[in-house]
This record gives sequence, C-alpha cells and structure tokens, in this order.
Amino acid sequence: MIRLHFTAADLRQITLAPAANALSETALSLRLGLRHAHNGRGTGRLHPAVEQWRRSHSVGATAQAGVLAELVTGQGFVPDFFLQPAVHDFHAALDLAASTPTAQLATDLGIPDASGWNGALAAPGKWAHELAQGSPAARRTLASDTRRYFDASIAPLWPRIRSDALTDRALRAEMLLRGGVDALLTTLGTTWRWEPPTLHLPSPSTYDIPLCGRGLLLVPSWFATGPLVMYRPETATVLVYPMCRRERADSRPEALGALLGRTRAKVLALLRTPATTTALAERAGVSLAAASQHAGVLRDAGLIDTVRTGTAVLHSLTPLGHSLLAGT
Repeated sequence: MIRLHFTAADLRQITLAPAANALSETALSLRLGLRHAHNGRGTGRLHPAVEQWRRSHSVGATAQAGVLAELVTGQGFVPDFFLQPAVHDFHAALDLAASTPTAQLATDLGIPDASGWNGALAAPGKWAHELAQGSPAARRTLASDTRRYFDASIAPLWPRIRSDALTDRALRAEMLLRGGVDALLTTLGTTWRWEPPTLHLPSPSTYDIPLCGRGLLLVPSWFATGPLVMYRPETATVLVYPMCRRERADSRPEALGALLGRTRAKVLALLRTPATTTALAERAGVSLAAASQHAGVLRDAGLIDTVRTGTAVLHSLTPLGHSLLAGT
C-alpha cells in the first residue's frame, strides 16, 4: 500500500497535467508489453484500444526497445526520469531524461551509490552500470533506442492518446468543479481509498509519502495498469493514474436514423463543450433520463464518446460529431 499524506497546503495545490506525457507513456507501454510477453496472462482492465495495441506489439517489444528493455521491467519498475512531468513533447522530454545529473540517475535507477544495486533492477547489464555512472555513450544509447521504440510503437497512436487524455482531464476538472477535492480523489481509481487526509493506493510494497506542502500533479496514462508515484523532495509529487476507459460505440448503421429530431440535434451541439450527463440535462433543459438516452443514441452513432469513472460520466464529441456540426 502506498499512502500519500496531504496537508491543507497540498490540497490547495492539486493540479491536472495539461496533456499526456509522451515519454512516460513510452516506458509504460514497454512495461505492459514485456509483462504480457513474459507471463502470457492478462494484465487487468485496460483502456479499450490498448488491448489491440498489446496484441500487435507485445511480441516484438523487447527487440524494438533495445537497451530500454534493460531499464523497464515487466515486474513493474520504471526509472523516475521517465516520469518527469515538466515537458510533454517527446523529443524534449527525452533530451531532458538523457541529461539527468549522474547522482540523480543512480537514484532513479535504484542505485543508492556506485558500489551496488538495491534490487530495483533484477539483472542489470554492463550498459545499465555505465548509464548509472553517467557515461556519455550510455546516455546516447538510451536516447537513440528510446526514440526508435517510440517511433515504431507509440507515434502512430499518439493523436488518439493525446485526445483521450484531454477528455480524461475534462472529466477530472468536472469532478473537481462539482464535488471538490474529495470527489476528485475518490474517483481516481476504483480500488483507491481517500480517507482524509490520506490517499491509499494499492501496491505490493508499503510506502508512506508526506507531500510536505508541495502538492500533487495528476498525470493520466493510457498504458498504466495501476498508480505510479514519482517523489522528489524539491517539487510536487507526481501521481500517474490509468485514464478513464472510452466506451465502445454500437456500430449498427441504423443507429444514425435515430438522430432525427430537434432535441437530439441540440444535445449534440451542446457537446461542443464536454459535459457530464447531469450538466447536459441542465444545458438542454431535459430530464436526467432523457439526457442519458440522447447521449446513448449519439454514442451508438459514433458522434460522441463517453468515459466513465465510478458513477460519473463525461460526454464529448468525436471527430465525426464535429464534422456533422460543422456542416450544419
């Protein structure tokens, strides 16, 4: 169990990342692929399109990743320099990670000093030892192999990941607006517990992390299967969490016929700004049940997406929905 301990100052400094983090998504996707390749079993409930990605990429993940597979393990370890939240552009974030100070590199790799490993990496090779010592050649290899893996495995999906992260952010913002910090923290994960002033996260090991007034940055992830925490004493703690799963639309062609009608067209237009079902009902001046029914028909027609967390949902337009409205 990981326990994050908040002060009043921390609760005032909970922030939502403005976008998905391309570098952390790269590392987490490899971890997911390696885990599946090693044990051949499922990895829990995943973001919908991730299952398709996993089936098509997990077999060749190690070969594509090169030395990156020596740092990211299927058992769960991810070096902290991959979770840096400051830069969301992949190439800029990779340059920052590759230039991590040597002392910090050793810490992020789970090496308290140059004399040995603390067990975070089960079987480090020569290259990993050289990276921990700050070798320029090892840094260049880290950058080149990570870039190759990203280009082959993540770049084609990046527009979708970025779009889904923005939808997730809108949902979290809506929860914060309507229910405050308690609602936000309560709905981050179905197995997470918010018992003020402590957030309890499932973990095979026990850690107590005081946030010490520096706040918490929430970063959504397509590929995370559980929480990841990056703690550095000089800055806000980073909490990476699995983003909301997008509900699948019914692809039946006759679903489009149900779009006829003034109220439903109004509902579609109102979703230019994402909304929960409750907010949508208020905007459209209809009952909650009617708003839910209209949203279901629009989703089945492929015009909106719906993401769910606990009992809350957020509806937003798909590209097809935007195109339809643009033509009206």
